Order: sequence, then structure tokens, then C-alpha cells
Amino acid sequence: MSKEFAPRRLDVKAFAEAGATLSGVEPVVDFHRLSAELAPAAEGAEPPAAPTIRWTALGEDRSGADGAAVPWLHLDAETVVPLTCQRCLAPVDIPLQVDRWFRFAPDEDVAAAEDETAEEDVLVTSRDFDLHALIEDELLMEIPVTPRHEVCPEPARLSASDPEFDAAEGQRANPFAVLGELRGRKPK
Repeated sequence: MSKEFAPRRLDVKAFAEAGATLSGVEPVVDFHRLSAELAPAAEGAEPPAAPTIRWTALGEDRSGADGAAVPWLHLDAETVVPLTCQRCLAPVDIPLQVDRWFRFAPDEDVAAAEDETAEEDVLVTSRDFDLHALIEDELLMEIPVTPRHEVCPEPARLSASDPEFDAAEGQRANPFAVLGELRGRKPK
């Protein structure tokens, strides 16, 4: 009999012991924090197809320094999400990809101590680990600080001009001409 594993309440130790694999394709809207980062659809444009996240998680037991089994999890996730280009402010499709190993420690103190020196991320072993939250966290960290097109579809407007401001500027009197007029007046 094979054990069923649920991604939202994953028994990490049993998952690793079984060498189990979970995978899925889910809409980005199911990941609320990630979907909050998406660019709004352009006004009047047909809404784009809803982006999805394709992910796979693999559990594995490896021998630790003391010879005891240590649970590991490999996460592979990818998606393409529409973000706002910071140059032209139009939507830009940005690919996000995670390919990372996580080692699990028995408690918070051990995880915090080992995470400082380990190359891999160290998390706390749990019987109800939320794999979806881990997928979302990792994809959020992959979002670039300034998403932008390689070449914007429309040139970015790098200056602002206001015709009314320019017209008002032309109507103002030259301050030196005003001073000249004042100097030319004779005192009464």
C-alpha cells in the first residue's frame, strides 16, 4: 500500500523516507501573494490567459554526519507571470524558475544554527509542512527588483512637457527688463 501525500499538509519525514514525488500544474491565482504581484490587464485589452505554475517535489533520505537519515526535498517550479515593466509601465512576461534542494532539521534552533553555515536551505521537519507556501515563497524571491522589457514595445517617455506651462513661461516678463524699467524711472 502506497501512502498518499498532500502538498498543503506534507509529512516531510515520511515523504523523504518513501522517496516520494509530488507534482502539479496550478493557476497562479491559487497563490495569493504571488498573484498580487501581477500586472493589471491593459485597459481595453483582452485579458491574457491565466498563468500557471508547474512544480515537482522529490523527497529523499540522506545520511547525516552521525549516520542517521536526514530528510531532503528537491523543489523544481516554473511559471511565466505578467509584471509591470519599470521603464514603460506596460505588462512584461517574466519567467520565474526555482531548482533548489532543502534539508530538514529536527527543530527551529538546529535549523537556525545550521542554516548560517549550510550551502542549502535548512527548514524545520514537520508533519504538516505547507509545500504550496514554500513554492510561493521561492517564486516570490525570483521576481526581479525592476522587471522590464529587453526592448519596450513603445519608447519610454523620459521627459514631461506641459504646453500650458510653456505658454505661461513665454508670457512672463523678463526680470532684467523689469529692473531696467525701474532704473529708468525718476523718483518723484
